[in-house]
Amino acid sequence: MKIVNFLYKNRQAWGAVAGERIKIMEGCPYEGIKFSGETVDFRKCKLLAPANPGKIVLVGLNYRDHAKELSMKIPKEPVIFLKPATALSNPGGRVVYPKGVKRLDYEAELAVVIKRKTKNVSEAKSLKYILGYTCLNDITARDLQTRDGQWTRAKSFDGFAPLGPWVETDIDCSDIKVQLYLNGKLKQNSSTKNFIFSLQQIISFISNIMTLLPGDVISTGTPSGVGPMRPGDTIEVKIEGVGTLENYVCASRLR
Repeated sequence: MKIVNFLYKNRQAWGAVAGERIKIMEGCPYEGIKFSGETVDFRKCKLLAPANPGKIVLVGLNYRDHAKELSMKIPKEPVIFLKPATALSNPGGRVVYPKGVKRLDYEAELAVVIKRKTKNVSEAKSLKYILGYTCLNDITARDLQTRDGQWTRAKSFDGFAPLGPWVETDIDCSDIKVQLYLNGKLKQNSSTKNFIFSLQQIISFISNIMTLLPGDVISTGTPSGVGPMRPGDTIEVKIEGVGTLENYVCASRLR
């Protein structure tokens, strides 16, 4: 099932894609999916980010090929950081290149949306707390990350977490392709089989640190091939079995 968050005639709703229609849900899908019986034309809807997180938790280094690319040692436990909810942006939307930033990088990632309160869960039970899987672009002001020596400012600008286009509920993510295209050219190309830490390990690890709430997002790290974007560029995050997240880079009016 492809779960979407969308606008239709200025009305926000959740639904499930059914061919060229969207079956509208009653309320949010986190605590159970119920359909209203109403459908709308998919082509007349504007897709929104398919989550309403209180926090976005990301893994900093989780692909063996990316660690090799950076000549970094394999970490012994997940390296995590946060993006604020205000970093979230919609599929098909613009990514603003902030004033003063010298290098803005893309990072294609597989993300999951949490469906219920998650605390101190075991690896064996961790997947039961997931609503489904989606695409995320962990946009990073690389020059600020290097300058600061930590990641908060570089990762946290408004719009630095495009998410979507929907949440796919029915997929085995143990070995799926994660790719990124910049203006139609393949820049990142790997598979989740190259994870250093499995999704089950990540969810369990994070839930033993902080309580995850319905709508929170966990993003699982990026593969090798990260690089810069510029105003005018089109970025596509493609994840096998999930879908394609497309966004566009534009210059800040304040630049």
